[in-house]
Amino acid sequence: MKNKFFTHPPRWVYGLIAILTTCTIFFAQPVQAISIWDIIRGGAQVLQGIQLGSMSPEREMALGGQIDQQIKQQLAGNGTPVVRNDHLATQYINAIGQRMVDKLTPAERRNINFTFQVVNDPNVNAFATMGGFVYINAGLMVLADTEAELAGVIGHEMGHIIERHAIKQMRERAIQQGILSAAGLNQAQVIQLGVEVALNLPNSRSDENDSDTLGLSIMRRVGYHPQGMANFMAKLASQGGGRGMTILSTHPNPGDRVNSITQQIANNPPTQTEMGGMDTQAYCLEIRRVVSNRIQCS
Repeated sequence: MKNKFFTHPPRWVYGLIAILTTCTIFFAQPVQAISIWDIIRGGAQVLQGIQLGSMSPEREMALGGQIDQQIKQQLAGNGTPVVRNDHLATQYINAIGQRMVDKLTPAERRNINFTFQVVNDPNVNAFATMGGFVYINAGLMVLADTEAELAGVIGHEMGHIIERHAIKQMRERAIQQGILSAAGLNQAQVIQLGVEVALNLPNSRSDENDSDTLGLSIMRRVGYHPQGMANFMAKLASQGGGRGMTILSTHPNPGDRVNSITQQIANNPPTQTEMGGMDTQAYCLEIRRVVSNRIQCS
């Protein structure tokens, strides 16, 4: 009698042969080992998305850099590009900004790499986004009468970054739009919100006051006269109905802020080391050199 196992093997044998053949083909290929923890971590990242409330400085700077690129593209499309890093105006703004960065305390986010840029726009405006990116319009540089006034604006924008105001606004905007979930936001959503907040959305009264107070403190550490900030704010308040005051759409309440800044200065008068940047003639000549030689200095 013939052995039935060899002449007619059970049906499960064919399945076993197929499995062994597949495994042989698969494991014959060189592959990189992937642990179960890699898979779990990867899945967690996909599920969680980007959490605006708990973001490392490295993550913030990386996303801020992408927002910065989108802002530059939009500004260039509007005919008001960000000027090159080697431009005299950018070098001038960056020199002031970096001196102020050097005076930050560890609690004021010295681990953020601040970038100061000039927008080739005659309108009066300044804004910032997450990750340390500050933008100053050429029109604002011309409107200021002293370097202390300009430093006050730069310090104010630094205050927004230090206090994470843009991130807070982005989160609030995401809630309003119904796109924020427990899973967080995807990268495209974060970038879109970042551009919208930087260019279009007004800051709250509380955020403006906090940034004024912090900016005032920073500029004083460098040696700038704090009256410079008050003077420029008063200028905005007096010319609020004038042409080109784009800054008032995103930085409201200049009159109230003048009173607050003036009171802070009265409560803490400047020392002899906080009298700098008030020379109008020197500033005008500097702006003539770095912005436009058509500027007339008396």
